[in-house]
Amino acid sequence: MAKIQMKTPLVEMDGDEMTRILWQMIKDKLILPYVDLKTEYYDLGLPERERTKDQVTVDAANANKKYGVAVKCATITPNRQRVEEYNLSEMWKSPNGTIRAILDGTVFRAPILIDSVKPQVRSWKKPITIARHAYGDVYKATEYRIPGEGKAELLFTAKDGTEMRETIYDFECAGVLQGQYNKDSSIVSFAHSCFKFALETEQDLWFSTKDTISKQYDQTFKLIFEDIYEKEYKAAFEQKGITYFYTLIDDAVARVIRSEGGFIWACKNYDGDVMSDMVSTAFGSLAMMTSVLVSPDGKFEYEAAHGTVTRHYYRYLKGEETSTNPMATIFAWTGALRKRGELDALPDLVAFADRLEAACLKTLNDGIMTKDLVGLVEKGTPVTAVNSAAFMDAIAERM
Repeated sequence: MAKIQMKTPLVEMDGDEMTRILWQMIKDKLILPYVDLKTEYYDLGLPERERTKDQVTVDAANANKKYGVAVKCATITPNRQRVEEYNLSEMWKSPNGTIRAILDGTVFRAPILIDSVKPQVRSWKKPITIARHAYGDVYKATEYRIPGEGKAELLFTAKDGTEMRETIYDFECAGVLQGQYNKDSSIVSFAHSCFKFALETEQDLWFSTKDTISKQYDQTFKLIFEDIYEKEYKAAFEQKGITYFYTLIDDAVARVIRSEGGFIWACKNYDGDVMSDMVSTAFGSLAMMTSVLVSPDGKFEYEAAHGTVTRHYYRYLKGEETSTNPMATIFAWTGALRKRGELDALPDLVAFADRLEAACLKTLNDGIMTKDLVGLVEKGTPVTAVNSAAFMDAIAERM
């Protein structure tokens, strides 16, 4: 059988630990037998990031800007323990954060649904997509310990030398201090990405912050969204029969829990980080969550929403079998291949991505699954727990 041809390469960003092992298995078993795969490869594994002083991450992000579509494996964001374990020269920043900042993108995360796993929230009938702002806030904050008594101030010095100064707190004892920021330009990009994604997928868009408490910071997000919607998207939303509305984050949480799903929920950076984990867990598993970074100028980076599965990796190194769920990583590949096919007018590549996803879902609906899902299926559903390799073999059979 002739392999499906590609015109433009994908930007391939390899990763760490167990997901790196699954990455190669997915390529070998499910993609390379069918597709003449073209990629521009970047190793974002922690040893290579250390060797290049993290330049490889910047290079990969710029390649994504050049080619338009990337697929990324899960990567380690080092903490103190990882610095010692990998003998790092410094605590390198999150690769995802670096890539998001360079692309100025928004992360859209949605669950992968199967018949035998019902959401923990009984009212949910349709997927809920989290749109997470991917710049600034606590992820770019400056912070330090306060040793004792003293006055903390917030100071801004304009280019012409004028100052804005505000007392944060007069410390009477030791404590902590943090300063965070965001930019109008990034918030504008966030808004455009959300409105465009809602129109493309024909889903309602909700947006939530805490502007009643954060009367400058969060209110800036709210006002920018309102202004852009009214001026540029309202007519198109009404024509599609979809809606946009703003509410407080605490009200949004209550509304989401009572809803049946089927909408996009846009959140600031930290809110989106937390709520995407909540939504994915309530729908089933982090390993059953798609994730795509979309820039306002139409660049796409597909990835798994979960981490590197460290515990399974250590077992793998001991020669033990692992039952790691590869679904989110497979769907990162299918999402990237489908988008590449759409942009390059390659219907066979788009159809291949559709077939691979259908084979994955059929395997799960046939009751063949990794151990993380076995405990989540409806009672009385016959299931067979398999290891990662056997699960991918079952998918390949259904291809």
